[in-house]
Amino acid sequence: MQVAICTMSRIRETVLWPEVEAALPEHGLGVEGFVVVRRGNDLVVAAEGGHGLLYGYFYLLRYFEWMSGDFTVVEQPAVPIRMLDHWDELSGAVRRGYSGGSIFFRDGAVVPELSRVRAYARLLASVGINAVALANAELPDVARLAGVFREYGIAVSLAIDFIDDPHDERVARWWSTAISRVYDVVPDLGGLLVRSARDVEGANLLARAVAPYGGTVFWRVSGADQGRDWRDRRADRARAAYDEFAPLDERFEENVVLQVRHGPLDFQVREPVAPLLGEIQETVFGIELQVTQEFSGQQRDLCYLGPWWREILQFDTTGGGGVTVADRIGAIVAVSNVGDDPNWTGHKLAQSNLYAFGRLAWDPSADPVSLLHEWAAATFAMDDRTRSELVTIMAGSWRTYERYTAPLGVGYMVTPETHYGPNVNGYEYSGRGAYHYADRYGVGADRTVKTGSGFTGQYPEPLASVYEDVYTCPDELLLFFHHVPYDHVLQSGSTVLQHIYDTHFQGYAEVEAMVARWRVIAERFEPAVRENVSTRFDVQLATAREWRDQVNTYFYRLSGVADAQGRTIHR
Repeated sequence: MQVAICTMSRIRETVLWPEVEAALPEHGLGVEGFVVVRRGNDLVVAAEGGHGLLYGYFYLLRYFEWMSGDFTVVEQPAVPIRMLDHWDELSGAVRRGYSGGSIFFRDGAVVPELSRVRAYARLLASVGINAVALANAELPDVARLAGVFREYGIAVSLAIDFIDDPHDERVARWWSTAISRVYDVVPDLGGLLVRSARDVEGANLLARAVAPYGGTVFWRVSGADQGRDWRDRRADRARAAYDEFAPLDERFEENVVLQVRHGPLDFQVREPVAPLLGEIQETVFGIELQVTQEFSGQQRDLCYLGPWWREILQFDTTGGGGVTVADRIGAIVAVSNVGDDPNWTGHKLAQSNLYAFGRLAWDPSADPVSLLHEWAAATFAMDDRTRSELVTIMAGSWRTYERYTAPLGVGYMVTPETHYGPNVNGYEYSGRGAYHYADRYGVGADRTVKTGSGFTGQYPEPLASVYEDVYTCPDELLLFFHHVPYDHVLQSGSTVLQHIYDTHFQGYAEVEAMVARWRVIAERFEPAVRENVSTRFDVQLATAREWRDQVNTYFYRLSGVADAQGRTIHR
């Protein structure tokens, strides 16, 4: 096969130039788009410039073995900013990192040898990531890292905490001077990621400082007030981000991007989509996901999050056939899951989440199961049957994790601080608020307008009414929005309590089945992979058993109602 990779300025030097030009979109390919055309033994990858050719090249590598017949493909990213945040400290530690230490930093400086960073940059480019945020190091070190990422079309932003008084002119002058020095060294710096800060004026001060250089300020929206009184049922943390930021919509500079968590709490395995994602109108905003599995198994438990992310991105923010989350965002961001572990992600199979994030950031409509097949084919030398078995093991693992941990939208039943493993009341009486409100009669947080915190009122109609009504609220979110008796009948026909019992037994059984399937194919993988995955599955099986037994026992002791199927609950 004759393959040509060229810019549009030289496309007429190829035999397929008429087909390429005929395929061009009306408004062009843009900086990152590309065209792939095959006719017989001739194949052309074309783009406007280097970024598009880079992505077109990786498209070719991804699908080359599966290409057959004549075809024309035109691709452009759906979201312009596709970024990974890294909570790596200069010391080499990684906050909420579950795969070893930092690949960037050690002992207060950037690591001397950057070959692993270069490999990481290539990996990110291969799935369409075009931005990263890193800790603020010394300028020569920042320049070294930016130089590596630049080779792969990836802009570096610096992560900072802004605690200064934005109304003090001396503060403004200091930041203006400091940012000028940074851009002198790294003229293509993406901008600043503000992890924590005081108010909108801080965002605007920084935005004005980076604006002359084309920089962006990414302002994380958390609403994560830790001082809420669990005794006050209307002191609802879920309301916080909307209450704080919805009134500020028109007050940000145009180069500020609000970075909004996908749910109103904190990357739980099941939450409603944050209402702020449907409310912001005047400010550019992005959605923040979490590839590192802080609340979904921490790369010890297998939990492939692609289906969850696609569900979030395709969520109709109007509730009435209107625009989706993916339609509205100008950026998609996630906390990365890589570290200096030999396999990058601690659990070898957790690599799939990094792959799926990048591919869904490029195309939010991509099928998560197809993405698993792509990742597996690119990662392992295996036959089609083995790949299908592996995909079967992984594809439903998010819902399995949900079943043996979080019932009907309840979150935070985790061990405080570590956030791994069950602790039903771990955060129930904390400054973070309360989450399940379980008593002898029922369970769930009342977030209705009529009798609760009023959170449902933050959604537009008809979503607000759907969530407000206990009989129309989706089962999987019922206890997030409503406090109901244990004998309340779900849309599925099961009572709430029986659903809790059933899903926790089912979730554990599904982990058993995953482990059994893995053991059948494990010998087909190289020893390091086999040992890594097998060991992690052993941990997951034990943890799933603890979740099952602790949650079921807790609710049995409260309610006094036995399992209808007579299964063992430790009383």
